[in-house]
Amino acid sequence: MSRRAQAIHDLLTEKLSPVALHIEDDSWKHAGHAGVKDSKGGHFTVQITAEIFRDKPPVACHRLVYEALKERFSSTIHALSITAKAP
Repeated sequence: MSRRAQAIHDLLTEKLSPVALHIEDDSWKHAGHAGVKDSKGGHFTVQITAEIFRDKPPVACHRLVYEALKERFSSTIHALSITAKAP
């Protein structure tokens, strides 16, 4: 796991207590993309299962993930693909 992916993993674990979490660093697929150069951030896929998502619509689950990672958007994350569900 890359250092950036590990930092994302650590934040999500701390803030959302997932029972399952997988993070994929897809940045290599977007090499040369202007937005990546400007933000110094990468592209990540997050698959997360946590009790906090129970009975919430997908948009609310995504908001929880974005809120947990907000400090990383200026330096680590340019794009984020999220699959979030309850156990």
